[in-house]
Amino acid sequence: MLTGPELAIAAGLFGASSLASLLGFFARLRRDRIIADTPPVRLRSAAQGYVRVEGVAQPPPDEDLRSPLSGRRCVWWSYRVEYRDKEAERGEGTFSTIEQATSVTPFVLTQVDGECLVGPVGAEVTPNIRDTWSGNSPRPMQREMFQAGILVSNAGNYRYHEQLITAGTTLSVLGELRSHSEFGAVDQKARDLLNLWKRDQGGLLRRFDRNHDGHIDPLEWEVAQATAHTEAQATVLNSPIERVGVVAQTTHGQPFLIAPLDSVRLQHRERRLAALLLIASFAMLGGCIFVLSLS
Repeated sequence: MLTGPELAIAAGLFGASSLASLLGFFARLRRDRIIADTPPVRLRSAAQGYVRVEGVAQPPPDEDLRSPLSGRRCVWWSYRVEYRDKEAERGEGTFSTIEQATSVTPFVLTQVDGECLVGPVGAEVTPNIRDTWSGNSPRPMQREMFQAGILVSNAGNYRYHEQLITAGTTLSVLGELRSHSEFGAVDQKARDLLNLWKRDQGGLLRRFDRNHDGHIDPLEWEVAQATAHTEAQATVLNSPIERVGVVAQTTHGQPFLIAPLDSVRLQHRERRLAALLLIASFAMLGGCIFVLSLS
């Protein structure tokens, strides 16, 4: 039997969960309205600002982009590697994340009469491929990778999660249309920041040496690059440069979305999630009222 203080804590948790779900419901409604009020544009005649662009994803210019785990060609990737805790006393143990990263390389979005770059830094990305498999090393060995599209290993203490957007996928992208020259300015600013950080090795280690081994490994350097990109965008976005050709993170709080969905399915997704959040809010509120009735 729960005591009075325990009932109060439980009621508080139910109430907070109900409020959080309700706030999420209103946020999803706002996103749905933004999507509905932002018609798709043709790149050939699109003006600068917040846009929705529909087109076909293509690889970055002059670059053979591949996912780090499976080595498959793609235009965007994200992965996570988990390790099973061998010291767990019972059962199969628990998995903890030991490595993760996300692509920051811009890719091309093409239409019949035009194309643009999409800079994925800061985007909420919905992949068209999600895979999970297992192996016996921090990075998959060849026998543990995909061969002819089939996983050949599903056992081991390491678990790999990989998400991809593959070339040829039709995407809807909502973001801020800017100029290629501005995007180049962001890249240059990011490089300048990285060079500045490298001159201060102590500060670089304090900020990005997550495993505290005294040096910056490739994963930590990827995190530093993504951070530099984000900070560079914050200082360059309002510069008075001619704007053509790049869809990237927004400056006024609108959602930055990349999804393999057309506008109708994208709106259906937002409304479905909004409905689930509203149901969850009422369920948590009911739980709160029930617990209070016991006190």
